[in-house]
Amino acid sequence: MDFIGQVLIGIGLFFITAGVMGLYRFRNFYARLLVASKIDTVGNIFLLTGVMILHGFSPFTFKVLLILGLMTSINPLTAHSLARLAHLKGYALRRDDS
Repeated sequence: MDFIGQVLIGIGLFFITAGVMGLYRFRNFYARLLVASKIDTVGNIFLLTGVMILHGFSPFTFKVLLILGLMTSINPLTAHSLARLAHLKGYALRRDDS
């Protein structure tokens, strides 16, 4: 079980690292916000699942599961709220011909 937990943590770290490096590829606010939301959500799912597997069944695991559930539901909602607020305030897409 330790090996599976470590592999999941490694996948989560790889996903976050690759996502942050890929974040610089996008030029406008909305695309970067979408990618940052996905990096955070999916990376944390793998990381926290690996931590729960490493620690086994305990009160700590229940707390991590609660944090995982909250983060999985709150991260997309906050990204949507930020994008909607930017749109309502008139933050336009930057159109580059390059």
